[in-house]
Amino acid sequence: MTTPLPTGAVIGILGGGQLGRMLSVAASRLGFRTHVFEPGANPPAGHVADRVTTAPYEDEAALRAFAETVDVITYEFENIPTSALDVLEALRPIHPNREALRISQDRLTEKTFLTEQGLTVAPFADIPDAAALEAALETVGTPSILKTRRFGYDGKGQARLKAPSDAAGALEAMAGAPAVLEGFVDFSCEISVIAARGPSGEVAAFDPGQNVHRDGILRTTTVPAKVPQRLLTDAVLAAAKVLNALDYVGVLGVEFFVTPQGLIVNEIAPRVHNSGHWTQNGCAVDQFEQHIRAVAGWPLGDGKRHADVVMENLIGDDMDRLPDLAKTPDCALHLYGKADVRPGRKMGHVNRITRG
Repeated sequence: MTTPLPTGAVIGILGGGQLGRMLSVAASRLGFRTHVFEPGANPPAGHVADRVTTAPYEDEAALRAFAETVDVITYEFENIPTSALDVLEALRPIHPNREALRISQDRLTEKTFLTEQGLTVAPFADIPDAAALEAALETVGTPSILKTRRFGYDGKGQARLKAPSDAAGALEAMAGAPAVLEGFVDFSCEISVIAARGPSGEVAAFDPGQNVHRDGILRTTTVPAKVPQRLLTDAVLAAAKVLNALDYVGVLGVEFFVTPQGLIVNEIAPRVHNSGHWTQNGCAVDQFEQHIRAVAGWPLGDGKRHADVVMENLIGDDMDRLPDLAKTPDCALHLYGKADVRPGRKMGHVNRITRG
């Protein structure tokens, strides 16, 4: 039985982006302090955290010093070097665990794991070289998508193949990185489940949200999702299956394609998730507080929704709309404090309450 952390304890967060920022805010509401480890200068989380260490993940001395100041360690993104985790895990507990990171860091490993849990994924094949791609096109076919096995996000590290003749160009786009070929899924929409598991094995899930992407980036999440209830129930049960299989502690995001044949799992994210931002204004306990509760060994909130919400990401020049958004009724702004506005950069989000 895990002893719950007392208020005043320090939660270490690897990564200082907007997710780390919102985790720090949630931690402070529960009386915890936060210490962020981030290689980049002036990270968004640094504006609200109690302390920031600015150092590369290869700096073992900085990692050890960071670990000595915290009671538990969590993270806001998956691509943390294994060497850094080796140093930290020897000193403090890390939640979610290393196995969740190992699986989610590699698309091939992730899809294999999901298949082993009895969940359905898109047809896929390991692509270490051109010969493997040629062979995979015979089974997976086209249209399909070639993706790097590691370090891809927001549509990066991907190349679409409309026909076998696109193979050479797609492989070149991988720049020599190991890849996986995924078959195209004919889906009506995408939904995602944000769910949490505590150290004692208790599981709580938020209502599934319906997602819309553009240019590989999430634009909106709408709750409730306009999907048959049986599929929403199936999605929650699938997320719980993943949480339990991983002996997980913390919040997990699971994305699904909705098809005429049922749900296909797209990917898992072992952290708080962009498509869960709606919970900040739709639930008494949002995904960030839920994550902090889990890693601190506190009881989970029930995730009950008290309002219908449409979350919209504010990307790049969307910031020009701030004056109008700020005076729009039933809109809650969440800005990340990023100084430079760039195309494709997430600058904040807005939660529109559509029914309370």
